[in-house]
Amino acid sequence: MTAPTLSELAVRTVDQLVEAVRAGAYGSDPARERIALAFTTAQAVRHAGRSSGYRNEVLSLRLDAAVGSCAVEPGALPAAALDDCVGASVAELLDHPMLPVRVAALDAYLSHVRPHTPDHGARPYALPAGSSLHRSRARARAVVDLLPEAGIRRILVIGVVNSLLEQLRARGLGYVPCDLKGGTTEWGEQVRADAFAELGHCDAVLASGMTLGNGTFQPLLDHVAATGKPLVMFAQTGSAILPRFLGSGVSAVSAEPYPFFWLDGGPGVIHRYGGTR
Repeated sequence: MTAPTLSELAVRTVDQLVEAVRAGAYGSDPARERIALAFTTAQAVRHAGRSSGYRNEVLSLRLDAAVGSCAVEPGALPAAALDDCVGASVAELLDHPMLPVRVAALDAYLSHVRPHTPDHGARPYALPAGSSLHRSRARARAVVDLLPEAGIRRILVIGVVNSLLEQLRARGLGYVPCDLKGGTTEWGEQVRADAFAELGHCDAVLASGMTLGNGTFQPLLDHVAATGKPLVMFAQTGSAILPRFLGSGVSAVSAEPYPFFWLDGGPGVIHRYGGTR
């Protein structure tokens, strides 16, 4: 495994990570790295046998062979954002006024200089071919396996994915579902809109990388760093960003760079960091 630099070890906040990137702690000068392609991916899904569906929209930026991504609320990203990104340097986009653009640019850069390989701490986990629901359930098993095996009674789940909740239920684990959209789960449970009001009542956290794109990741990281609670991240957004916080509050990451599992029915792979299994 490539040894991290002192600057990498010192990172405790997203702002510190950005400054370390600017300072060259991770390799190439971000001012010299330019985004060749910007695109969005939108989907609507309702799995067979499920009572409700959902929509996703993701901004992705291409840097050489790497793709960085950040989920956005459907319809919230102006078309001009793509024009802003194409041909711009990573350094310029790290100052962009839109947070999702900044996150996608940082993710693209780190995917480029710290690809998901065993040399950088990643453990590949094969996803099977099959329906979107079959693959979603396989991913859920891989994510939930990253939680500690003992000492966990109630898990705060930030970013409701029914397959993850289904897997927690199958293992007899209690949880509190949270999502900014609110609503109810597949089992009629109320989804809490204020995750931070629930932090004190849970002894582990399972959170989506979307917290990076909506600005809620840092206070979450601060809480677990102060309390020692396990924090497992499942990340399509910021899949290359979140492993940089292992040991600084994040205990494990399921990293899923573009293309995501829901884009086709063939076999695929996610990359796991940390955890004990």
